[in-house]
Amino acid sequence: MRIVLIPLFCLIVATPAALRSELARFPDDEDSSKVYSLHEVVVSGTRSAKSPGDIGRSVTLIPNEQINSSIYNNVSELLSQQQGVYIVGTGQNPGMLQSIFMRGAASNQTTILIDEVPITDPSTPTNALDLSELPLLGTDRIELVRGSHSTLYGSSAIGGVVNFFTEKNGQPGFNSSVEMSGGSFGANASTFGENILLNYTSPAGFYLNTGISAANVRGLDATIDTVTNPGAFKNRDRDDNNRRDLLEKIGFKNDHYDLYASYKNTSEESGLDAGAFTDDNSYNLTFRRNLFTYGASDRFSENWTLKFLGGYSDMKRRSIDDSSIVDAVGTYNHTYADDSWKGTMNTNELQANFHSNGIDAVVGGGVSGESMSLQTFYYSGAFGVYESDSNLDTLNIHSSIKNIFFHLEAQGGLLDESLREFSLALGIRANDHSTYGANTTYEVNPSFRTNSRGLIYASFSSGFNAPSLYELYAPDKNYLSGIARGNHQLKPETSDSYEIGLKQSIGSVAFSIDYFHTVISNRIEDVYLWDKNIGIDTLNNDYLRDDFRGDTYLNVGKQTTNGFEITLESKITEQLSLSGNYSLVSGTLDYTTSEINLAQTGGNHVQLYSNGAFVTRNVEVSGLARRPNTANLTVSYRPSEALALKADARYAGRRNDVFYDSGLGPYGALGTLPIAAYTLVDFSPAYSINDHLLLLGRVENIFNTKYSEISGFTTRGRGVYLSLRYAGQPF
Repeated sequence: MRIVLIPLFCLIVATPAALRSELARFPDDEDSSKVYSLHEVVVSGTRSAKSPGDIGRSVTLIPNEQINSSIYNNVSELLSQQQGVYIVGTGQNPGMLQSIFMRGAASNQTTILIDEVPITDPSTPTNALDLSELPLLGTDRIELVRGSHSTLYGSSAIGGVVNFFTEKNGQPGFNSSVEMSGGSFGANASTFGENILLNYTSPAGFYLNTGISAANVRGLDATIDTVTNPGAFKNRDRDDNNRRDLLEKIGFKNDHYDLYASYKNTSEESGLDAGAFTDDNSYNLTFRRNLFTYGASDRFSENWTLKFLGGYSDMKRRSIDDSSIVDAVGTYNHTYADDSWKGTMNTNELQANFHSNGIDAVVGGGVSGESMSLQTFYYSGAFGVYESDSNLDTLNIHSSIKNIFFHLEAQGGLLDESLREFSLALGIRANDHSTYGANTTYEVNPSFRTNSRGLIYASFSSGFNAPSLYELYAPDKNYLSGIARGNHQLKPETSDSYEIGLKQSIGSVAFSIDYFHTVISNRIEDVYLWDKNIGIDTLNNDYLRDDFRGDTYLNVGKQTTNGFEITLESKITEQLSLSGNYSLVSGTLDYTTSEINLAQTGGNHVQLYSNGAFVTRNVEVSGLARRPNTANLTVSYRPSEALALKADARYAGRRNDVFYDSGLGPYGALGTLPIAAYTLVDFSPAYSINDHLLLLGRVENIFNTKYSEISGFTTRGRGVYLSLRYAGQPF
């Protein structure tokens, strides 16, 4: 297991075989604006292989060398180094929820892919993926594209796209990577992990990969203890985490064909707590996911490539909250809860790529589907026996989306030689959802090369986020109004975005500047409904009268986000390099009464659960929760061929967090409270013992900074980790 914390300065330290790429990042004969070696390409920006510096969008490539350069606890620690990305949960106890916020978009508005196949969690209320379940085992590279990108990648691609590519063939023969790691990140908190990845590649191109990753964590007490009375009863516990990932991949790759099938299994057990500031020593969660991905491509001519890819995933999450001791004499609270969430998803797409001098085009289409089920059981014996049991299996909740898409990029030189530095990319995608019907997205992306190492670009694009299955079909109904929580009349959230940017390299310095503006309409909000015949000021003030008319999901509200991003990379000397980025984001939420679907609400009062406001007039909310301004800085120094040193600093600005405020309306709603800014500093050495053995170290949060990501929950303090990695022939 890779172990590191919230890094911020993007060095590359690795085995002697891998170190060569970092030393070649600024070759003198490079005639592109990119700051990567020539073999590195990004496919996520256009669904065809292109150099990062040639793509007129804000893109980042995290190569294998950077992934293997330090000890990472999880994927989030690596992604948190990138501009425009903030992940809540990165620095918290292992096993806690990790939610990505990209360019101010919500956690379910960024598309996550593995080998170009979307991976979500349809069993959750919003379909958002918990990033803590993603392993780094077998990851070859990670590609990020910021901004609305639904034309090429469909639903959720409003904030951006994060694409994980797994390793394929290696050098002919047997190859192996074995890693043992361990460390401590707090009083009596520790982690131990093992990674094994084996590969056989035949001279003809056949390959077989197999791997296993395991981690055992003795965790922190994940909630903050606010009880100061020394005589008060406390039954606090540590929240441990145990995880195992398995990987199998078989394939064949040569100059014309690329065929593969892979299987990943994730199994995890975590201790949970009842909520912010509220410990629970008998609350545990298990999670299982099986993920199958497969693909085949045929470069059947110099200009044409035909590609098929797909995947299937099933997941199950189960939580059991058993009775807890609540006083010093051993009294239990006599409650028991057992909840299970299940989900499946599948994707199949066919695309054809055309490449010729001055033209890159891709056309394709496919179908994806999701299903979900939920079973809950609750028992209480504290004041007589009460039981509640529900099961959604018989409802057969599912949805599907069919799509066709087309993307074309052409250079101006095809029309006139004087326009050879100008390029224009155009794209369109048509979707047909089984519930809400049809919607379309587009992209217009002009760019102009100012010189051999500079690019100015603009992008005008749209995105969408389909309603989750729970938002559409949750069957719970209010006994008075008959209104269900799920709303099958929901439309997708839609976005319109524009971006203006510059990429430039001068000597050994490369930088980029981006400005973006995004408007997300038809936001899906969870709302309370209250009796329309009762005045808002007098709701729920008569205990003989029930004013509540249920809760449901509505398309209501608009989010406007503006942002500015800047990145810088510089190789100061042969031994010393520096990189960093800064991201500024701000936004507002607007709600109007004209957007409310009266057929769904029955004309009742609408109260937003997200902030407690009643939508009886136009409402504006300034600021977005959990979206801070961020900055990252990395300083890398290599004093010798065998030793590489890296120092990282990561800054997260002041922001608002959300909490349940019982004073907001009759039933309460989410309020906000300020969370202080913080800066974390890490140090990572790497020493090559020989051509096969690499010793990695990391001291995270060197100054033991006290900080908060989610109000009421603890974060990791100073941590020290060591890892020994072997790469070469199997033992």
